This record gives sequence, structure tokens and C-alpha cells, in this order.
Amino acid sequence: MRIIFAGTPEFARVALERLHASGHTIALVLTQPDRPAGRGMKLQSSSVKQFALEHGLPVAQPRSLKLDGKYPEDAAIARNAIADAKADVMVVAAYGLILPQWVLDEMSGSENMSAGGPHLDARTTLGGSSSHAVASVGAKFGCLNIHGSLLPRWRGAAPIHRAIEAGDAQTGVTIMQMDAGLDTGDMLFMHTMPIEPTDTTAALHDRMADLGGKLIVLALDQAAGGHLKPIRQPSEGITYAHKIEKHEAAIDWNLDAQTIVRRVRAFNPFPVATAMLDGAVIKVWSAQAAQVRPEDVADSATGSTAPGTILAVAPEGIAVAAMDSVVILTELQRSGGKRLAAADFLRGFTLQVGQVLA
Repeated sequence: MRIIFAGTPEFARVALERLHASGHTIALVLTQPDRPAGRGMKLQSSSVKQFALEHGLPVAQPRSLKLDGKYPEDAAIARNAIADAKADVMVVAAYGLILPQWVLDEMSGSENMSAGGPHLDARTTLGGSSSHAVASVGAKFGCLNIHGSLLPRWRGAAPIHRAIEAGDAQTGVTIMQMDAGLDTGDMLFMHTMPIEPTDTTAALHDRMADLGGKLIVLALDQAAGGHLKPIRQPSEGITYAHKIEKHEAAIDWNLDAQTIVRRVRAFNPFPVATAMLDGAVIKVWSAQAAQVRPEDVADSATGSTAPGTILAVAPEGIAVAAMDSVVILTELQRSGGKRLAAADFLRGFTLQVGQVLA
């Protein structure tokens, strides 16, 4: 197949690599513009662009795809590039830009839908559930999205983070036929994956990226044979994975220990959970919940068990009071320093029992 690929971060790059290796023709790569990054704030290409350039694939980086938006000239150039690509399908993975209706129409060949062109069979089962009939996608295969959740749970921008934060036992990847809604399209493939008790977003992301790459290749193989069979998403169980904001990184010690630890895991590697001590920011990369009461750990000399109070300091970790029990901080980083295990962190940063983290 001739493919237009739209994606930006590492999650998307893995899928692009799989599609390229599987022998499909990558007619065009859409990715977000280069952004300042690092301490020097130098412009840095996305992971997808880096792969595309390494393999001689054509790249476009529009700031917007809205023809009537802030950057209509970018959208017009992208529209011409999409038309010139003469692609059979657009694959979208964590692109970061909304696809306007004109993109969906262009890739579905909507103007040819009455011409009797190839279409996808709309009756099938997925996970044991019978589908309803849906409209043909016309002469092309439309826009297929690699989404990092088991839809309709966690539609939106940050499904991996939010699944960990919420304490979900499992997640997965859904290959979805895109429509005008926010992750509301019909489902084509879905595969579940357990969330391990120690999983961070970084670790889960890598496994899901690999799974997404495998599933999209399978989906296109099925499409080429006329065997894709979409079903509509259930109307129950819809949740939204809102974009992660930097202010969420601040640890709220008034929460229960399990919630705090889940947030530490969910915000690794971004934005990284933080605590404040006397105006200094301490990043918390790893933590564990101890099933003990704060009063059972507190130093008798201080007697304080208020949330955020440091109860014990040891090479194995720093015990901090939460609302109901104790959080053990095991990997930390001071401002301008390196990410370190607790024992190494304590060699260069003094923490004392009775101090209170904000």
C-alpha cells in the first residue's frame, strides 16, 4: 500500500519503522515542526522526522492543517502534498495535530463513495461482541489511528499516563478508523496488555509502541485483502485522558499513599513528580507505598505524623507520611543534579526526620 504516516514522538516512530520494514510505500510523512529542546534550547527534530530523513522519506511539517486557521499557507501546502502522495491510507499515531474534515474526506475518497469502489465489510465480531453496520469508507481506506488504550476507555491525549494514574489493571492498543470526533471512530483491532504494579509510563509506553506497530501492519494486511471488519465503540465506559499539565507534578501528601505512588509512576518520564523542601525542588522518580501507619514509623522525639513529614531517612529510601500510610521515596533528583537512588542522593543532599515536604 501507499501510506501517508502522521506522527511525532517515539511511540509513532516505532510504528513507522514497522510499516517501512514490512514493505509498504511511505509516500509522505507528516510530523510536527522542530521544537526547542535541551539545556541549549536548540531546535530538535521529532523522532519520526529523524527516522524519515535517515531513510529518505518525504517529510512535511505543517504548523496546522486548518485551511481557515492561523497558518492557512501551511495547511494549503500540506493539502497539495497529501493529494500528490496518492496514498491508499493515512496512518496516524500521536501526531499532535487535529485532522480537519478535509483530510478525512481526502483519505476516504468520499467523492467516489457512490462509484462502487472497494470498501470494508462492516459486519464482524471483536472480542466476542457483535458489530453494527457502518458506512463504507469508499475508494480509499481512510485514516487509521494507533491509540494507546482499550477504547472507549481513555479517549484523548494521555491514555498511558491516565491508565496508570487511575490504577487500571490492564490497558492495550486499539486500531481505530478515524472520524470527526475525539477518538470516537469504529474499532478495527484491539489487543489487551496488563499493567504491572511497578510499571511507569516510560516502561509501558515502550511495550505499547511495539504492540501498536505490530497491529497496524496486521490491519493493513487485512485491509489489502478486503477483510477489515470495524465495529462501533460501546456507549458505556467512556473516559477522557486529558493532557498532562506540569502543575500536576506537585505531590499532594494529603492523598493516600497508593494514589501518590501511582502518580509518581504515571509522571515518569514526564513531567516527573516533585516535592518542595525549603524552596528547593526535589524530583521523585520512584516510590513505594508502605502498608504501615505513619505513627508506627514516626520518631518519638518529633511525634509529628502530618502529611508530608519525613518520618525516617535510610539508604533504602526516605519515609514520608501520607494521608493514610507511608510513601517510601527510592529514586530522587535535586535541581541541576542527576537522577539517583536514595542512598546516593543522601550523600549530597541532607534530609532530616521531622522536615516537612510541600
